[in-house]
Amino acid sequence: MKLFDLTGKVALVTGGNGGIGLAMSKAMGEAGATIIIAGRNEEKNTQSIKILNSQNIECKSFHVDVVDENSCNKLIENVISNFGKLNILVNNAGTNIRKRPEEYELDEWKGIIDTNLISMFTCSKASFKHFKDVNGGKIINIGSMHSLFGAPLGSAYSASKGGVVQLKKSLDNAWANSLVASYII
Repeated sequence: MKLFDLTGKVALVTGGNGGIGLAMSKAMGEAGATIIIAGRNEEKNTQSIKILNSQNIECKSFHVDVVDENSCNKLIENVISNFGKLNILVNNAGTNIRKRPEEYELDEWKGIIDTNLISMFTCSKASFKHFKDVNGGKIINIGSMHSLFGAPLGSAYSASKGGVVQLKKSLDNAWANSLVASYII
């Protein structure tokens, strides 16, 4: 018995080429979804596709730089062009640099915020245009326990994940009438 059925659905997973993203890609693929892995590392993308293909999961990968709005827009356009639709966006791409707050360089801090939070906004915004046209879609944002409490060696990460929680709430309020639902895992 399947716990859930995603047959006929198209799921896009940013950072789907490793860790939690790859595990989610496998699970959704096993439930019947066509999987699109989006990542900036082509070698990891290729290896992940091989893993999914070995499990008979229909999948494809696209290169994306999630901190670049144009790259995110192009990603969504490529998914729609290749598959005709997008049903699920998993905003999973993320990074961290473990340092005490006073040790961060501003570029490091901004890089974490851009990758973990800004990318979720840009990918969600790009997906919303399609979701609105087709009267619905699902956005899954990967959060963290650190959104609730600070970490002495991860203040930028904690701040970014706290932002993810508030972004999710804001998207829900803004897009509720469009049948677009967002979740935090």
